[in-house]
Amino acid sequence: MEQLDKLEAHFKRLSHFQHLAAICGWDQATMMPDGGNHARADAMAELALYCHQQMTQPELGDWFADVDEKSRHLSATQKASVAEMKRQWQQASVLPDTLVKAKSLAGAKCEHAWRQQRQDNDWDGFAKNLKEVVALAREEAHIRADQKLCAPYDALLDLYEPGMTAERIDEVFGALKQWLPETIQAVVDKQAQQPVITPKGPFPQAQQKALGEHVMKQLGFSFEYGRLDISTHPFCGGVPTDVRITTRYDEQDFTSALMGVIHETGHARYEQGLPQDLAGLPVGQARSMGVHESQSLFFEMQLARSAPFATLICQQAKQAFNRQDDPAFQVENLHRVLTEVSPGYIRVDADEVTYPAHIMLRYDIERDLISGKMEVDHIPERWDTAMQQYLGLSTAGNYKNGCMQDIHWTDGSFGYFPTYTLGALYAAQLMQAMRQQLDVDGIIASGNLSPIFDWLSQHIWQRASTTSTDNLLKDATGETLNPAHFREYIQGRYL
Repeated sequence: MEQLDKLEAHFKRLSHFQHLAAICGWDQATMMPDGGNHARADAMAELALYCHQQMTQPELGDWFADVDEKSRHLSATQKASVAEMKRQWQQASVLPDTLVKAKSLAGAKCEHAWRQQRQDNDWDGFAKNLKEVVALAREEAHIRADQKLCAPYDALLDLYEPGMTAERIDEVFGALKQWLPETIQAVVDKQAQQPVITPKGPFPQAQQKALGEHVMKQLGFSFEYGRLDISTHPFCGGVPTDVRITTRYDEQDFTSALMGVIHETGHARYEQGLPQDLAGLPVGQARSMGVHESQSLFFEMQLARSAPFATLICQQAKQAFNRQDDPAFQVENLHRVLTEVSPGYIRVDADEVTYPAHIMLRYDIERDLISGKMEVDHIPERWDTAMQQYLGLSTAGNYKNGCMQDIHWTDGSFGYFPTYTLGALYAAQLMQAMRQQLDVDGIIASGNLSPIFDWLSQHIWQRASTTSTDNLLKDATGETLNPAHFREYIQGRYL
């Protein structure tokens, strides 16, 4: 079909510019000299504007209309491809240019000021800027909701997790709230009876990088199509044939960088495992932020923090740091280090047991902010109440380690936070299904993890965005999202 060919050619051409934008972003975070920041920002803004203009070309609407009229002639994959192209086109086209510009300016102002305001614990100054961001996010949410015929928060959530709704998240998170706080306390009490020897540095950066690259190879990462570098904040970027992983090193704690590298390798393997015949098309991209996070958490939590994998890490770390006789590097102790649970203020430092609590309190707040049930001025009190309820900690007056710690809200990224815990739930469910078919622990112990990756490739990576998240999970596990698997996993590992 001529119009389908035009659509696919257009989106593939657009993907080339998005590739360049991704690599520019990676370079900005890793290699670019400070003096290049202003010019790079201008160049990236110009490139982003060009990509937006290409995504909203007027003729696209005519092409989609023509293809829809002849959709009965399309294959299942072609129908999925059209649906994904249309979804991205509609998301880009629905907002007026004036709102897009206002959001960009308000977000830039809020994020830039936040850097210093957080250090100064200046809630009043931050709140003033955040109110403008929230007002624009509400406007965006209502515009998107009118177009999709759904609730405003659901319209924002759909940007990150297509098909998910606040009603479903309320149900899933409601189940977590019933057992998680008491489970956290039970785990803390149990671990208090199990002394842990913390590995003592220094652990030279060069040796940590060598260890990380060795583990990446063991996890199937292809250095022919990717690389590992250093940045202030670890991330995985680029494109499937040019994946860029970054980490940061602490010479007193090698486990932090290593687990970060493994986490980002999970993201990278998903990207490298996407179907090549669909490259450049939206249907060939990762299904959602939640599914993407499920892969990174599968690698970091389900695999790397398991007892069998701790044995592999222990052997490799002893050799990397010449710690053959160090009692901290005994397998049982190292596994305790990797699975230590401790309630804390900071989300990004949280262990896998307490992490969902950090996400649930943020979700409750942003859902009610967008719906208008609460205002920005109410955030600190709401945050403190939830922290005490979930983790037994108070953040009263401690804004920098409480409601000002994250960057997400500064640019209006409402709807993003839930995907972190959805990813953890998906990962646990995938592992439960995998264990029914494979001897997972035996495979890990052997050091050859190929059967695990083959399973993920078949059920997740090669499916890309050819189907919904619900169908993806149902085909892989026999059911849609079921939070009971996460509870079984957490209590089985820690209690």
